[in-house]
Amino acid sequence: MIANSRCIACILSKQERKIRKNSDEQKKKEYIHKVLKILYEYGTKECAPMVEKRIKDIYKEYYEEDVDYAVLKHRYNQYMLEKEEEIRAHIQKNNDIETCIKYVCAGNYIDFGVANKIDDQLLQGLLDKVNELKISKKEVAYLEDELAQAKTLLYITDNCGEIVLDKIFIEELQNKYKNLQITAMVRGGIASNDATMEDAEEIGLTNVVPVIGNGAAIMGTVKEQLSEEAKEKIQNADVIIAKGMGNFESMYQEEMNPYYLLLCKCELYKETFGVEMFQPIFCKEERL
Repeated sequence: MIANSRCIACILSKQERKIRKNSDEQKKKEYIHKVLKILYEYGTKECAPMVEKRIKDIYKEYYEEDVDYAVLKHRYNQYMLEKEEEIRAHIQKNNDIETCIKYVCAGNYIDFGVANKIDDQLLQGLLDKVNELKISKKEVAYLEDELAQAKTLLYITDNCGEIVLDKIFIEELQNKYKNLQITAMVRGGIASNDATMEDAEEIGLTNVVPVIGNGAAIMGTVKEQLSEEAKEKIQNADVIIAKGMGNFESMYQEEMNPYYLLLCKCELYKETFGVEMFQPIFCKEERL
């Protein structure tokens, strides 16, 4: 999906905030001019995650990364691992896919690509009140019907922390659909706090299903940047589940037709999908 004009404005605003505390005004102006050039050249023909990757490469020429994502990722992986058994118990009590979907959407709040910081109280509130989140029961039924007939599922993850919830969801799918072959896909390199192979190993997803990287350090699944293995998995999957905003922005209108699972975290998505902030978005592309 080509970057929306509001996405472009948001990207520019995030970059200005990122360098605001730097005292070298001339350097900041030069950097912002470079960002504007990228937005002008690529903002009308590429998805937001790809544009942000180009900006990230320019940022490294001017500044050192001011956020240690390795520390943040470990923190939120452990944070969610501590809640794993409690969440499993709640899911097993409800005994339905719908509850799993609500949890994985709630966990999508852990997104440093959108927010400057994560409010742990808000995250806990989303997890505690997961039963109050609203998703389409009809869409759940569509997914269940497709999975019952499918042989292969490709599950494309998004962020650290929430990947624990992805693991729980995948295990529930394994229990319900015994003949379904599931593969998980993570990012191919460091991209903000997005989950990589290291995160999959840390939280135990690699012990549950085969996990592959997508071949790119981009906050999304950009078709042209994928490894051949990743392209093959996407092409051959009977069903695809794609988590998060970055996957929606990079996969929508790219003939992949996944089920999108994410949390509404910005005004544009609120208006586009007709949901309130911090409510789930769950739909298959062909029905959008």
